[in-house]
Amino acid sequence: MPPGKGQMTPLPPPRAPQPAPKGAQGPPGPRPAPRGPVPPQPRSKKRSRRHQRFLERRALLEQRGVLRPPRHQQGGRDPPQGLPEVAPRCGKEPGSPIPNGVPPLRPAKYVAIDCEMVGTGPRGRQSELARCSVVGYHGDVIYDKYVRPQLPVVDYRTRWSGVTKGHLRNAIPFRAAQAEILKILKDKIVVGHAIHNDFQALKYFHPKDRTRDTSRIPLLNQKAGMPVRASASLKNLAKHLLHKKIQVGCRGHSSVEDAQTAMELYRLVEVQWETELARSQPPRPPSPPADPSTDSDQYLDDQYWPTDLTAGSL
Repeated sequence: MPPGKGQMTPLPPPRAPQPAPKGAQGPPGPRPAPRGPVPPQPRSKKRSRRHQRFLERRALLEQRGVLRPPRHQQGGRDPPQGLPEVAPRCGKEPGSPIPNGVPPLRPAKYVAIDCEMVGTGPRGRQSELARCSVVGYHGDVIYDKYVRPQLPVVDYRTRWSGVTKGHLRNAIPFRAAQAEILKILKDKIVVGHAIHNDFQALKYFHPKDRTRDTSRIPLLNQKAGMPVRASASLKNLAKHLLHKKIQVGCRGHSSVEDAQTAMELYRLVEVQWETELARSQPPRPPSPPADPSTDSDQYLDDQYWPTDLTAGSL
């Protein structure tokens, strides 16, 4: 008889649990806790958007020159992690000790120069630039041009300079050549032999701490078995240390060959010489401690930004 209105329907009796068939697996239990560090939880949308605005505004200020980029972008001591190691240069084996105070090798910052001069003025006693050659750290030719002197040539000095009248027929004017050469020498470490003569011909003064004169390196004289304070010629140093002959024949010197030879001599004693120069230079004063009150990052907040910049560009 079906139950009437307002009567409760009796519930069926509970079934007894049946044994699981052989080979069947039970319900999965709780998973074991993962080993190792727990990955960081994702940031909230509000915090992520604020951080994104912070980075965009900082990049804008760095582009305008108001802020400086982080230290790892300025070439500081601590490089960003994850970058591949740079292979050693100039035959330095990995793991070889580097002397303290020696800056890292940067071949693009090194050039060698040599100039050939002709005689102008009364009796040709005044020397003027007639050819200039600049080579790179590995001897590659960067610049090599004949230059027309400002005064009429009286003595070409072909026996030493290798310059003839035909070479200067279509030569570049001195002022134009000077501008091109000084652009190459800017911010470079310049190597040369008796390099003050080359700078005098260029009517130029290069910073002393960026000049390397191979005629005044006691280490080269010691290696060549010459007196330490003697001013050895480039020809003799090349003969004793590089075992090659230069400046031979009656056609004069080659400014390219002389510049390449000066760079080769410099590379023989580069590490030792740069170490001595680094030790002889006075130490730099320590940087003052940072003042938290002058930290410019606080001004990247919304309250310090113009409304048009906040709403428009970002």
